[in-house]
Amino acid sequence: MSLAETQEFKLPDLRIVPAEILVPHERADESRTGRLSERLRKSGVLKNPPIVTEALTTEDGPRHVVLDGANRVSVARHLGWPHLLVQVVRYDGPGVELRTWHHALSGYPYERLERELSRLPGLSLRREKVHAARALIARREAIAYIVSEADEALTLFGDHGLYERNALLNAVVDLYRDRVPFHRATRDTFAEAHARYPDVTALVVFPKFHPEEILEIATNDARLPAGITRHVIAWRALRVNLSLEVLADPGRTLEDKNRWLKAWMEERTLQKNIRFYEESTVLFDE
Repeated sequence: MSLAETQEFKLPDLRIVPAEILVPHERADESRTGRLSERLRKSGVLKNPPIVTEALTTEDGPRHVVLDGANRVSVARHLGWPHLLVQVVRYDGPGVELRTWHHALSGYPYERLERELSRLPGLSLRREKVHAARALIARREAIAYIVSEADEALTLFGDHGLYERNALLNAVVDLYRDRVPFHRATRDTFAEAHARYPDVTALVVFPKFHPEEILEIATNDARLPAGITRHVIAWRALRVNLSLEVLADPGRTLEDKNRWLKAWMEERTLQKNIRFYEESTVLFDE
């Protein structure tokens, strides 16, 4: 559907902002940032801008929480870019939905995982029926649970404070994130994960977070593990392909870059280069 064919179309709120004001809510995935940095260097363009929301204004100015794109923000800072193109969304708006990824582990024997978890300070383990584990995590009495082929779940408990739970979640994910492959799963059943990934030995199920928690974690310099939160964004800007030379240029002011961006978007609109796909799409070139 072209821009002229729909009256409901709204251009995404694209802005160039100082890289220093972007605050991730999750850790960068170091295993991916290296590859991403090389892809950006070779392509010379920023394909998909990070998604951010305006969070608060401090004595040092505004802060934007990064909802999606922590790795791109990490790469931009590592490469010394003064500015970054972002898409700004309202976290409380109808076009943003917060979901959860679960981690399907491959090549990590369940017994070994249980043994190593039992050694983490502050973490306690208890076996529960799967339905009971789901209830405990829904009430946030447990911080996560793990399922395998057995009809029981290994339920993980820790301190009830937000930051203490966050620290324990990072410690749990640190056990495997750089040691074994894992897949992101949308469903919390081991059978579905195993059907899709036959080498899966355990599924780590995480709780559903709330936007207020994400903002609190980010603005207080805490970080969730990478690959747990999933933000589904309506009207998402993809394949923008903005030249990195513009973002990386230290000689141009932020105001000048945003004036350039506005003219660039107007030109794309006039040339009908912007398309809106209302239906779900599957991309094969990511």
